[in-house]
Amino acid sequence: MGSYTLKSIGKSTDYMTIVREMDDGYVVRIVRDKDGYNDVTTDYISKTLFDSCIRTGYLTKMSTPADKTAVNA
Repeated sequence: MGSYTLKSIGKSTDYMTIVREMDDGYVVRIVRDKDGYNDVTTDYISKTLFDSCIRTGYLTKMSTPADKTAVNA
């Protein structure tokens, strides 16, 4: 499992953490910086879409998790 930064406009520090891998995709936790507070959502992304996001640079692997919210929430 890993954490990925999301390509965004401006100085936003949005990121995504894979919570669980499934046969056809991933359950992910997405944390978005919304004017000083974190908007945390849990969602599903297919492996095909995930691979496409990596190839296009929309997602970039982080060497360490951004913070405990992404990993333990």
